[in-house]
Amino acid sequence: MRLLNKSAPEFLYQQVIDFIDKQAKAGVIKAGDKLPSLRKLSSQFAISVPTVKQAYLELERQGTISARPQSGYYLNAKTARTLLPMRAKWAQCQPVEVSCRSLIEQVYDAVHLPDTVALGISNPINAHPPDKKLARLMRSVISKTAEKAVSYGPVNGDAKLRLTLALRYQEQGVDVNHQDMVITNGAQEAISIALQCVAQKGDIIAVESPCYFGLIELIESLGMKALEVYTCTDSGVCLTELANVLDKHPVKACLFSSAINNPLGSLMSNQDRQAMVKLLESRNIYLIEDEVYSDLYLTEQRPIPAQLYSEKGLVMTCSSFSKTAAPGYRIGWLIPGKHEEAAKRIKRAQSCSTAMLQQWTLTEYVLSGDYDRHMELMRKTLRFNKERMICAISKYFPDEVCTSNPQGGSVLWIRCRSHVDTSIIFKQAIAKGVSFAPGQIFSPSGKYQNFMRISFGVKWNDNIESALKTLGELVANYPLPDNK
Repeated sequence: MRLLNKSAPEFLYQQVIDFIDKQAKAGVIKAGDKLPSLRKLSSQFAISVPTVKQAYLELERQGTISARPQSGYYLNAKTARTLLPMRAKWAQCQPVEVSCRSLIEQVYDAVHLPDTVALGISNPINAHPPDKKLARLMRSVISKTAEKAVSYGPVNGDAKLRLTLALRYQEQGVDVNHQDMVITNGAQEAISIALQCVAQKGDIIAVESPCYFGLIELIESLGMKALEVYTCTDSGVCLTELANVLDKHPVKACLFSSAINNPLGSLMSNQDRQAMVKLLESRNIYLIEDEVYSDLYLTEQRPIPAQLYSEKGLVMTCSSFSKTAAPGYRIGWLIPGKHEEAAKRIKRAQSCSTAMLQQWTLTEYVLSGDYDRHMELMRKTLRFNKERMICAISKYFPDEVCTSNPQGGSVLWIRCRSHVDTSIIFKQAIAKGVSFAPGQIFSPSGKYQNFMRISFGVKWNDNIESALKTLGELVANYPLPDNK
């Protein structure tokens, strides 16, 4: 049992602070780790619980640790500089035809390169895979369904899965009729169907800026035009900027991930989300909400779906299990609002149906309670990984680099100095066995040349730390412009 020096001139709580600092510097306690409980440290040092509490409160005030309700205290990362909103430097955009397919293809290809640490694709399942449980459930389903497991299913998907999902939305206060839902091949098909329900070739679709590159590529494939709307690193879509955009351009629909944005990890408050829906519906503009990250919230509560605030049925919700349970199963869904019949017709023409075996397996997974237990552990792992990655960036990247502080999801948005072109660093990193996503693919107009997205949805090991060190060195060694 370790004891404190009670005859020393410094206060006992300060000795506790010094002990935690030394443990952190020695690597015994790492960023994201849970600290010993008040009672455990009280017993270890033979001091009172209030003394330990005083030390923890002071460490919390200093930003060294954070308290989590009903969980305890956790060591914060030695944080890199936080990426702050920069609306003053935002220049309003014009609708554009998207043209960044080549670089997007390179990012996808890099994921499958042998001996490469893949930090470029957001696949949070890697942090806590549920594959063994799902495999057992699938075998059980196959034994019960026999030949039905490989047959075509209903166009709008399995009724039991739709009912299960609808009940989960109803628990959040959203009145969803499972008969209206359409099960899709991932969220990407759900979004594609939604766009085709409300817009045509040449129409303008407003997107967040930065925006997930898969949505940008989808808009391109449908022959539509993307219009960027300023999005705050913390609070999501700027409503005053959105109103300005709507005043100046004939926007047909907004395609937003307002619950948790990718790549920022920003989170609109429920109040702002309600105001956004009211603004759009007052102008009869559709909102297509990409909600794939909502179950990966790193805050205390899950964000409420924007559909809750719809009064005219102009909000369409798209989501999937791809980011939370099984990306390879390709099971998503669409709540189409007033476009149920059109959505089913497009689904029938586009892919006919969605694999039944995977639908049945995921239904059992949710109903058993295993999905929610998995999500609780997954969110805990992602919080831990986020802290470790921010800590590593502060250690290996230049001091001028800033990172986002995501409220959910599994990625960090990183800003380098203005002269840095991350698409060039991307090619250099691939040669060294590391991939990431360069910033310009998150903008239809090619903004964010000096940004990069890095995923912390990974199984943490020494290779991750080494890959971040490699990226930090490439950023640090990027040549200054001639006039510097």
